[in-house]
Amino acid sequence: MSPYLTPPFYTKEYDLNDNIMTPQIPDREFEKVTTHTFSDAAEASKHIAERIASLIRERENQGKKTVLGLATGSSPLKVYDELIKLHQEEGLSFRNVITFNLDEYYPMSPDSIHSYVRFMKENLFDHIDILPHNTHIPKGDIPQEELYEYCKQYEEKIQEVGGIDIQLLGIGRSGHIGFNEPGSTAHSKTRLVTLDNVTRSDASSSFNGIENVPRRAITMGVGTILKAKQVCLMAWGYTKAHIVKAMIEGPVTDKVPASFLQQHEDCSAFLDTSGSQQLTRYTTPWLVRSCVWEDNLIKKAVVWLALKIQKPVLMLTEHDYNEHGLDELISTIGSAYDLNIKVFNMLQHTITGWPGGKPNADDSQRPERTLPAQKRVLIFSPHAGNDVISMGGTIERLIEQGHEVHIAYQTSGSLGVSDAVTRRYTRFAKELLHHFKLPSDTLEAPFKEVLEYLGTKEEGDFDSMAIRKIKALVRKEEAIAAMHYYGLPEERIHFLNMPFYETGKVRKKPLGKEDYALVKSLISQLKPHQIFAAGDLSDPHGTQRLCLDAIQKVLQDLAAEDFMKDCWVWLYRGTWQEWNIDEIDMAVPMSPEQVMRKRRGIFFHRSQKDNILYQGEDEREFWKRAEDRNQGTAKRYDELGMAQYAAIEAFKLYKK
Repeated sequence: MSPYLTPPFYTKEYDLNDNIMTPQIPDREFEKVTTHTFSDAAEASKHIAERIASLIRERENQGKKTVLGLATGSSPLKVYDELIKLHQEEGLSFRNVITFNLDEYYPMSPDSIHSYVRFMKENLFDHIDILPHNTHIPKGDIPQEELYEYCKQYEEKIQEVGGIDIQLLGIGRSGHIGFNEPGSTAHSKTRLVTLDNVTRSDASSSFNGIENVPRRAITMGVGTILKAKQVCLMAWGYTKAHIVKAMIEGPVTDKVPASFLQQHEDCSAFLDTSGSQQLTRYTTPWLVRSCVWEDNLIKKAVVWLALKIQKPVLMLTEHDYNEHGLDELISTIGSAYDLNIKVFNMLQHTITGWPGGKPNADDSQRPERTLPAQKRVLIFSPHAGNDVISMGGTIERLIEQGHEVHIAYQTSGSLGVSDAVTRRYTRFAKELLHHFKLPSDTLEAPFKEVLEYLGTKEEGDFDSMAIRKIKALVRKEEAIAAMHYYGLPEERIHFLNMPFYETGKVRKKPLGKEDYALVKSLISQLKPHQIFAAGDLSDPHGTQRLCLDAIQKVLQDLAAEDFMKDCWVWLYRGTWQEWNIDEIDMAVPMSPEQVMRKRRGIFFHRSQKDNILYQGEDEREFWKRAEDRNQGTAKRYDELGMAQYAAIEAFKLYKK
């Protein structure tokens, strides 16, 4: 696994199975909840599932029942997968388990595609031997006049079985646990609540628009949750990192209801790398403990200090370092002058206008090697559009500078095309037949079928295969048009259509042999000198993570091949977030004209221009996100004392 995928462990200060170590600075209190950090959600989920399984077995041996508080949403899905696996492969029985779910939208029919009743059946209950009468989920179709008494009875049922043994929780960007939005008190009980707009916005992609998201929900209260004997809170992805920091390190406040968990005697937070990235132990570890001052940490500390006090690197003084907790660093290096020069050069040497290496130049201080002068470059893009959004300017540079550039789109991207766009293209194709008076008896039938299906399609219905093919074709033709704009011949554009993606829904299948084979075949065929891949693991829908996992696995399999010894792998971001300045190994500057050409390249992806289906919590269009991030990177380089550029695209070297 690449070092960048895990937090920068500069010292062995804790074990994943133990509590974190107490911060070493006595006048600073940081983490107030026991916190476990894992490389990814799958690893963390396995740990949680084992904890649950251990309790179930222990209570069963004692002749007792286990009471679980369960959550919905994307956070617990891998935990449920692991529990199903333990049931099917190791015989873990749930016959003595009683469950209470946290919440349900209101009003909500139990048969709806959005119902948590349906969610729990599809993702857990239908795959284990739990007794149906032992499962409890708030009823979203209860008449409103009966709600008060119903919620009271829900609380009483929990108490009748002895309370909840382990409560699973996710956390919303508003800081909610269950559906306890900001303003909820520590003593609140099961009740009807009004949902925060942030919560409804986050759910909008599942409901095909925020206007379709219910405005209310039934939820266990904060007080109900705090009565659980154990609490396991899960948070995956960088979109949760800010609120995770507030929950774990901030004050207890009803503005962040999850912060009440600091008062629980046995609460553990389980985080993946991205979810933990805002914690003090990772952002500024020198404030928590003594550090081993290797170059990557030195660069991180100096960049942090310069940006914090708004000084160029070369203007930092020993007083600045001492005043901000970096006296240990100064004593290690010797002087602020030497330290400043060292880090300034580190930053300066990342900047290059030659992302494929500059011919006939000394490459000892450049991010890419000079030879071979003309390289074969393979750029992997999870969906059509990730390539130009994240590195459109660099793609154009590589092509202009004479490299043999290939683009490989790993998935069809069909899920990202709306029904409205599909209807427009289908009608256009149908009218085209009439315009040229082409035989229509057989050709028009598929178009008619698609239009009729779209006209009767109801919320929650899966796309037919014909519709999925049309949506995939829309993404394919947009990608080809964008690459033609940059001058890339069509024979260098590859569409892998990896099968893991083709489920017809947001949740994907696990990677399989065919997925790996497609990636391996292309790399083996091209024998590239450079590979660019999406390292943006904050994709809320998981596609980019799986696409990178496939590439990593193939790189390991091919490691012994001669051509791989001369292949460098660069990771880009930009769709969901950007590399921090201290993480960047290659910074490719862009002129104002290149920024505009990149924007035009992104515009060829028309289906992703307006009313994006799965854009996450960021409401900006993709072209705007890209420009803001590229300009933001350039601005930070400028603030650190580097040359001023209109924009910069950033890359991290993957350590194979």
